[in-house]
Amino acid sequence: MESHLSIDEVAKRTGLSAHTLRYYERIGLIAPVARAAGGQRRYAASDMAWIEFLLRLRTTRMPIGKMQTFAKLRGAGDSTVKDRRQMLEGHLTDVLAEIEAMRQAASALQSKIEHYRSLEQPSAPDSIYEEGHADERQR
Repeated sequence: MESHLSIDEVAKRTGLSAHTLRYYERIGLIAPVARAAGGQRRYAASDMAWIEFLLRLRTTRMPIGKMQTFAKLRGAGDSTVKDRRQMLEGHLTDVLAEIEAMRQAASALQSKIEHYRSLEQPSAPDSIYEEGHADERQR
């Protein structure tokens, strides 16, 4: 990977818009990014790694306020390692609980789908006479 990417290149690689990247910088999720001589943002590999981690947090539905708290702790340095670990452990507990709730919901959906499939199937006849062979019954 190139050592310094433009905001458009980062947007393409991450799926975030340039507007979102600037917003993340403005609210403190991303530390101020280095600038080229003309003032354009230039993202380093370390910026990209951090953005990728933010995307993982976003995927896990971490609220933006908690992401900001985590980013502030990260910016404060090594003295906050324990706090960051504890924060991530708490979030992981929430994520695992949500995964379990979703698993149970998916199982309930699957059961309901199977129920509806069974209702869609025509009933098997009890005997050949129920299939319109009344004339055979009379013989």
